Amino acid sequence: MSTNKKSIALTGLARRFVEDKLLDEETAKDAFIQASNNKIPLISYLVQNSLADSKGLAFAAAMEFGVSVIDLSAFLPEMLPEKLVDEKLIRKHNALPLYKRGNRLFIAVSDPTNIQALDEIKFNTGLSTDAILADETQLHAAIDRYLEAQDTTMGDLDDADLEGVETEGGEQEDESVGAADLDDAPIVKYVNKMLLDAIRTGASDIHFEPYEKVYRVRYRTDGILKEVSKPSIKLAPKIAARVKIMSQLDISERRVPQDGRIKMKLSKTKAIDFRVNTLPTLWGEKIVLRILDPSQAKLGIDVLGYEQDQKQMYLDALEQPQGMILVTGPTGSGKTVSLYTGLNILNTQERNISTAEDPAEINLEGINQVNVNTRVGLGFAEALRAFLRQDPDIIMVGEIRDLETANIAIKAAQTGHLVLSTLHTNSAAETLTRMMNMGVPAFNIATSVSLIIAQRLGRRLCGACKEAADIPSDVLLTEGFTQEQIDTGFTLYRPKGCDKCNGGYKGRVGIYEVVKITDELANMIMEEASSIQIAKQAQKEGFRNLRQSALLKVIEGVTSLEEANRVTKD
Repeated sequence: MSTNKKSIALTGLARRFVEDKLLDEETAKDAFIQASNNKIPLISYLVQNSLADSKGLAFAAAMEFGVSVIDLSAFLPEMLPEKLVDEKLIRKHNALPLYKRGNRLFIAVSDPTNIQALDEIKFNTGLSTDAILADETQLHAAIDRYLEAQDTTMGDLDDADLEGVETEGGEQEDESVGAADLDDAPIVKYVNKMLLDAIRTGASDIHFEPYEKVYRVRYRTDGILKEVSKPSIKLAPKIAARVKIMSQLDISERRVPQDGRIKMKLSKTKAIDFRVNTLPTLWGEKIVLRILDPSQAKLGIDVLGYEQDQKQMYLDALEQPQGMILVTGPTGSGKTVSLYTGLNILNTQERNISTAEDPAEINLEGINQVNVNTRVGLGFAEALRAFLRQDPDIIMVGEIRDLETANIAIKAAQTGHLVLSTLHTNSAAETLTRMMNMGVPAFNIATSVSLIIAQRLGRRLCGACKEAADIPSDVLLTEGFTQEQIDTGFTLYRPKGCDKCNGGYKGRVGIYEVVKITDELANMIMEEASSIQIAKQAQKEGFRNLRQSALLKVIEGVTSLEEANRVTKD
């Protein structure tokens, strides 16, 4: 039955809004009826339908009830009490818990007449509730920030959560591994626990390894493998089957390697990708999962470890409309993060960016990413040809593996496109000679390559426990430090170890050799100089090699001499 607007006598907040000329009487009556029918507070209805300014409504309500309006922009999500009030209640009543004092819980609401919200929260928490008035628009934004922060918190995941973690994968049947085995709750829980623990500890890889009498699981953390679990060897087929199901692989095929992917949804706003590879070994399938965290691509260039001059050279090369930037180093040296950091800088609405990868490791919105698939005839060269027909500004090639791909990439760099790619070589100079050995004409290399970045990843010293190390000057000279550096009296540090780190190290830092192709280097390339000659010229022009960059990190106290030796010692 509809309510007659003429019969309504405005009272309370509705009357106040009319008196303060925030609403006319007709609109106020209609809003009052609609809010009542929809069972939502009047202020929420007015703001949702853009009938009045939320700030004006908040101040009018404050005057009506003789209270002040709190500024929620001053509250950070981490300042607010965690998990006191269920998310459904927060969303239902648009009510945000602000702080707890003894047995009293103070809650921000936009409508002080919303007694139902206070009563439900009081019943749910067992605490006395006090309402604090807030601007409706500010309140909505604060609730979103608060709930997002709660979603991305993983520290409280316990065994009860392990079976409920969502993964994207397909179920398949296998004759030798029964359906009951695939649905085995302990195996599901165990695999999920291994994946979650790896994320928590900051591991980059997980290795599931079967042997004749033992089965072990290892994490690669800060570049070092460490054993974390030794389940029974009898569980090896079940664990392998479970991981393959999660990554949509053929669980009946154990004779050839397979590649897959897992997306693990930790919350509504947080997901981690795993790149999966299986390898048939003598005693079963070894499975390695590479953990791909999309947030790594958005860290920003300042935290990667480039020295100021190296960072500027990279940024200058990225600003060029054409040319080729090559990133080189062994597997696991951080090439992908360097490339994606550059792409992230370039990723604007005005640019058309396409990438060909094997496979795409990190998904970036605004970039057209293609997974190469040689089985169907889509290799790097075929993808590059297709890109060039779509008017690209920037092209990224996952890896230059053959002459055909190299030639197409170079032609693209010579014809008004910026090309980024990788090669597996040990230094900048070797990258140039490797391309010559592939068969790329020296003239094309000299006129297209603008910058080469060779890199490694070294472990960072833990800031909480690192301690000074006393090393004689003659030893420092032997290690490669210059007399000028020694004369500055810098302090070397060594790892100690504490409860906040892994054996004295925490996290990793990039160590870089960044070489800009100058006119002199270009002439040497065209004369087909050796990598040794090119490296000497780069040194003469002031470009630090990997060893010198690593020693600079030692001088800065970022890493230890032992770690510098581990990753760059000749």
